[in-house]
Amino acid sequence: MSGSVSGDDRDDAPPSMARSGLLRELPATERGLRTRAALIAAARKVFERSGYLDTRLIDITKAAKCSAGTFYTYFASKEEIFAAVLELAQEDMMHPGMPHVEAEDDPAAIIAASNRAYFEAYKRNAKLMGLLEQVASIDPEFRVLRQQRADAFIRRNARSIANLQQRGLADPDLDPLLASSALSGMISRLAFGYFVTGGSDAASLEDIVDTATRLWVNALRIAARG
Repeated sequence: MSGSVSGDDRDDAPPSMARSGLLRELPATERGLRTRAALIAAARKVFERSGYLDTRLIDITKAAKCSAGTFYTYFASKEEIFAAVLELAQEDMMHPGMPHVEAEDDPAAIIAASNRAYFEAYKRNAKLMGLLEQVASIDPEFRVLRQQRADAFIRRNARSIANLQQRGLADPDLDPLLASSALSGMISRLAFGYFVTGGSDAASLEDIVDTATRLWVNALRIAARG
């Protein structure tokens, strides 16, 4: 996953990583909604602690302080509750709360705000992002869904780059899709390296945002405002 160099893209949402066939209708009662939410929260903690393969349903019900019968009221399997965890968590990564930046503002400021929002959301969800790497390595269907989602972010960023080119603000000779693929991949792997595996040094969030933004701006040849 990677952030976007444009503003709010809620009308252009990437596909879900959660398999639609594993998602049930929400409970009809407030009590049911609370119980389901508690199970999902407990499941996420257990998945992140134990990994996908080693997580057992009994571990989830114990963490949620409920019975197996209660679990099966809402979910049929470990696969179903994992899909529910993804469905809930991915909204934070898709729309991480980027501060509003006017469209006519400095493109570098938009890129910086987007990178900051992405890195902050990635840091909040670092354990889950590590878990997704594990699941993608063992589940071909999930790997395809994850790649489709990454591709959607790349296409969205490519449209933003093309828009900058049309406005005379970015290198017109760059292929927008190829540039987006390279830059988006750089951002996502940088985030994984620092927030999941620990990175090679103790770079601060500010350092990471600043470096990533400089690389974006320099690669696109966006002139400094002045």
